[in-house]
Amino acid sequence: MSEYQPQELSAIKERQQQAWAAGDFALLATKIVLVSEQLCEAVDLRPGQKVLDIATGSGNTAIAAARRECVVTGVDYVEALIERAKLRAATERLQIAFHQGDAEDLRFPDASFDAVLSTFGAMFAPHQEKAAGEMLRVCRSGGKIGLANWTPDSFVGEIFKTASRYLPPPPNLKPPTLWGTEDRLRELFGKAISSLQTVRRSFVFRFLSAQHWLEFHRTHFGPMVKTYELLSRAEGENLSRDLLALVSRYNRSGDKTAIIPGDYLEVVVVKR
Repeated sequence: MSEYQPQELSAIKERQQQAWAAGDFALLATKIVLVSEQLCEAVDLRPGQKVLDIATGSGNTAIAAARRECVVTGVDYVEALIERAKLRAATERLQIAFHQGDAEDLRFPDASFDAVLSTFGAMFAPHQEKAAGEMLRVCRSGGKIGLANWTPDSFVGEIFKTASRYLPPPPNLKPPTLWGTEDRLRELFGKAISSLQTVRRSFVFRFLSAQHWLEFHRTHFGPMVKTYELLSRAEGENLSRDLLALVSRYNRSGDKTAIIPGDYLEVVVVKR
């Protein structure tokens, strides 16, 4: 990330924050709850452990950890999502400390947590090395870092590639889906870890139809909402056509519904 000055990174992050605040990501998050539950099992959380969920969104992974009797903190840089997470936790009568915070600048002392988790969250930090460094810093020696990251060749990875043809990301910004590759993870965590285990999993999205998938994401998925806002009408129609073709290519329903597998990398790291 040496290509960017601090003020440029700040501007990139501000645009990202606005994108994730658009729409209503909490509705999309309800569809991927299973990923968080599986991640907590993969990390093998123990009751009483101190757990941090980075880029918690509306709280899926923080809530999954709290259900396992952990002492949980969740951070996200979108205030509206933090408020939704608080509401969800209160509904289940779970004690979780939610705070607005930045994955690249965690306001916690060194070695504060037994486990640090992130589900499709920290991977979107523009300064990947800094985000990985912060995870390592706040995790104790012998503690675990658990991640769920979309892979470059997954359905979701293809969505990002398709959208970027219409609205290119800032130059030299590393693709978030690099976090879905073991090689990049080893670069990011380096010699600070004693082990890194990855499992390629497939989550299945289920919608009434391909058109339902498109309208749902155009309405609720913040980055897509912002993309359409910035495109001309003709460009938006072309993007919709390309996205529907993508859904058709991945759809395995065999009927009018949309059953779409999305591969991701489940990661468990042990800090040295």
